[in-house]
Amino acid sequence: MSMVDLSSEQLISALRLPAEATVGQRVPKKMLAENLTSRGSATSADRKLLQEQIDEVTWVAALKPTNAGIPVYQDEVRSYLELAVLSVRLREGSQLAPNPAKVSPSVARLAELVHRAIPYPVLLVLDDGARLYLSLVHIRWAQKEADKFVLDGDLIQGVFSHNGSPTASVMYAETVNAFVNAMDLSKQPRTDLLTLYQGWMDTLSAWQAAVVTGRFECVSPQQATARRAALRRCHELDAQISSLRAAASKEKQMARQVATNLEIKALMTERQQAANSL
Repeated sequence: MSMVDLSSEQLISALRLPAEATVGQRVPKKMLAENLTSRGSATSADRKLLQEQIDEVTWVAALKPTNAGIPVYQDEVRSYLELAVLSVRLREGSQLAPNPAKVSPSVARLAELVHRAIPYPVLLVLDDGARLYLSLVHIRWAQKEADKFVLDGDLIQGVFSHNGSPTASVMYAETVNAFVNAMDLSKQPRTDLLTLYQGWMDTLSAWQAAVVTGRFECVSPQQATARRAALRRCHELDAQISSLRAAASKEKQMARQVATNLEIKALMTERQQAANSL
């Protein structure tokens, strides 16, 4: 399977989930909106986004101890009784980001809303016909509201193309293949459902790093934590550099242009150092 023909069905198939875990049930958008409203975590704009930009939501599978042979995880912070795999088909062409390697703001928000609406940790696949998105985030119990959960930490997200892009390099295709192969359930930690979900997150983080470095490499959980911090810093620096470049292009005073360019150069050096640690 090459990068240029990766589809949501192929990615989900590559997880090698047990047949017993299959759900194959459509999830009404109305139910997602109602779940969000009941938790007070959706605005009218969010509900409109769900309604207008999502075509169909399918609950693909539910991994449980009884069908996957992986124990639950429970403590005072979180309860992982099952992991959900969901596939979302988006309206074609409406979600494209200017940078094809980045998740557009609307897709990022849609993914967050779906994660908030489902009371389980979700491996979420979104497809807009041109690009494929994968999103994961931990959940935990809300501190002040019994039986309610909140998202815990940043969403880990990746974007892939599957529309036959002729510009995809062989190296890029090989990197995607390595990522897809690493997502295989049998290659993930199976101590409990929490470690499995974290394993998938770490594998997606490895893909995010590969987009920067050109090489896919799975690392230890400790190294994965450091890698996520470095990736976060790279993204922060990219935003700062982009903002300064825009400001420099409008600056008419030579002295300020020089100062801004020096600042950009310093940030690019720091960005390279962060990228080298991935």
